[in-house]
Amino acid sequence: MEAYQNKVEQYTTIFNKINKSYNSISILRLLSVFICLFLLFYYIKTSEILFAVFAFLSFIGFIFLMRIHSGLSFQKELTSAILKLNRNEITFLKREKIPFENGIEFNDFHHPYAYDLDVFGEHSLFQNLNRTATFIGKKTLANQLLNLLPNQTILENQEAISELKTKINWRQDFLALAMISNDSKNSYDSLVYWNSFKNNTLPKVLIALSIILPTLFFGILAAYFITSKTILLSYLTYIFIANLIVLGKSFKRIQSEIAKADNVDKIIKQYSLLVEKIEKETFQSKKLIALQQQLIFKNATASTHLKHLSELFSRMDTISNLVTAIVFNGTFLFNLHVLKALLKWKDNYSTELEKWIEIIGEFEALNSLANLAYNNPDFVFPEINSEYKIGFSDLSHPLLNPETRVGNDTHFYPESFMILTGSNMSGKSTFLRSLGINMVLGGVGSVVCASKANIHPLPVLVSMRLSDSLADSESYFFAEIKRLKQIMDALEDKPAFVLLDEILRGTNSDDKRNGTIEVVKKIIAKNAIGAIATHDIEVCLTTNEYPNTLTNQCFEVEIQNDELHFDYKLRNGICKNKSATFLMQKMGVI
Repeated sequence: MEAYQNKVEQYTTIFNKINKSYNSISILRLLSVFICLFLLFYYIKTSEILFAVFAFLSFIGFIFLMRIHSGLSFQKELTSAILKLNRNEITFLKREKIPFENGIEFNDFHHPYAYDLDVFGEHSLFQNLNRTATFIGKKTLANQLLNLLPNQTILENQEAISELKTKINWRQDFLALAMISNDSKNSYDSLVYWNSFKNNTLPKVLIALSIILPTLFFGILAAYFITSKTILLSYLTYIFIANLIVLGKSFKRIQSEIAKADNVDKIIKQYSLLVEKIEKETFQSKKLIALQQQLIFKNATASTHLKHLSELFSRMDTISNLVTAIVFNGTFLFNLHVLKALLKWKDNYSTELEKWIEIIGEFEALNSLANLAYNNPDFVFPEINSEYKIGFSDLSHPLLNPETRVGNDTHFYPESFMILTGSNMSGKSTFLRSLGINMVLGGVGSVVCASKANIHPLPVLVSMRLSDSLADSESYFFAEIKRLKQIMDALEDKPAFVLLDEILRGTNSDDKRNGTIEVVKKIIAKNAIGAIATHDIEVCLTTNEYPNTLTNQCFEVEIQNDELHFDYKLRNGICKNKSATFLMQKMGVI
């Protein structure tokens, strides 16, 4: 937290200096306008050429000050964004609130673990991790949290995250640039829509006219200045009208090309700055270097190509200004030439455009995971194996308060499946979620909330928290049966890490007990690794039949000074103490 507080102090000073310069330039810019108008007034009044010269110099000064003002405006916005993100980190680490988007739009109730493990939504894993500001960044981070990566990719991600963890200045500059882009799903979709619109050809007649008519216009204009023959002005008028007719014939084609592309030039410009930030940095890790190298295409950088595209879209905007459109298009068919340039750009680079944007998203996702590692120096990268061994030392849930969370040592070898017992509130569900969340994090190359970890990355399958689906006319029980069927079907393809919490709650106790035992037997027969939490002691006796596969673990509760005491420590064996009767008596329920 100290690093963020130091940055707030540092950038507050920088912001104040920039703001002071910004205000001074604003005053000078206004003053230059008044001086220019004042000098023009005296030139008109006196016809003194000196006033005209100084008026022109004042105008040049105004243009120069405009450029400085624009640069200061950008620096002011960027510095403000850096201040905001550091203040957000301080607020987050103080646990006052989570000022980051929660990704609820990516939630999928049918996903094997997204809803059960609170991957999205308020106070979710995504909200705690998310340090993205573009739509593609959020989408990439969400996709990574929902899918297991191959072992080699996990190791490459670990190396990349480890490097980015140390590059806090670069990460914050990158995030600040993304923040001021004001990117959105609509902007991203508009660009993808334009890129996918593949009608990249124009009629040959139209192309020929776009060259012939402007050439004739300027040729006749030059002839008029040389000869001063007024009849040439009539010809110019005819060609001017002919140009506008040609533009009218092309208008629908131009409109179709830029449909849904409002403000897309500004978004592309920000994408180019983000890409340029990647291009100019020196990286050491294999993955980051590989991503960086993909930003070179046709002997030029992706940022150069993107800036050119941004400029083309910006030029095309002149069609919305009637006076400018008539003058520019009547003389040399300006928008038609811009259209030709846009189509040529798309023809040359459309295959690369989405890849460049996806690289931005990849960096934002990796930066988010690097930020998790930076904020939690006690978290570790798990060792990766291919021997179906999974073990954690001092395992806990990464979203719990570090000052109060309790860690536990657990492993899934030689026994591969745990039957977990314990009274209500003893920590069973939190422990299962800790296992699930850390397996998800380990499966994307992130650090995990443990002092030591060794995992075989596996698909995570969970049945912990389902809800009635009124829209689908499903009861809780039927929804749970469907989830168990989903888990069994997934285990047909390959082993997985399975977490079950009090399954079959919607049936009678005998049916529940027998069903749970059969589910456990079938799951271990399919070589699943994981744990099931239950209150039924008879389920624990299944370990006698499968001593090499099943193990009993528990969380106990003690009554001390007429109060329940939970230590949240995992123990071997079956839970012996019960708390429900005591708690109901204490609260006057019975």
